[in-house]
Amino acid sequence: QVQLVESGGGLVQPGGSLRLACSGSGNQLEHYAIGWFRQAPGKEREVVSCVSAMDDDTYYSDFAKGRFTISRDNAKNTVYLQMNDLKPEDTAVYSCAASPGGLLKYGGPWFRTYEQYNYWGQGTQVTVSS
Repeated sequence: QVQLVESGGGLVQPGGSLRLACSGSGNQLEHYAIGWFRQAPGKEREVVSCVSAMDDDTYYSDFAKGRFTISRDNAKNTVYLQMNDLKPEDTAVYSCAASPGGLLKYGGPWFRTYEQYNYWGQGTQVTVSS
């Protein structure tokens, strides 16, 4: 079992950057696939980026490619989402989720589905506005 806490959200101007953190306790996140999801008001939740357990394979949604980077710091038991060149349409609550032993390369695109994960954080608000 693992507990997840997100941090790093806030208000940023268009073109700015934020680094979100998904910190784990109770178990080592390196043994989990971690997915970042977001949900804007009135919209469905969507996957942003994922990192596989053990082999660190990664996935990015089209809107995240070239702007966002997912990474692990195993010493801090944290997974980061670096977000650059933020746009107003990136405004949303961002949440992380964990799946024990999850590998992105097997089982089809399960990692794009929030409910396929086993543990979830509470989320952090990101607002991009001038």
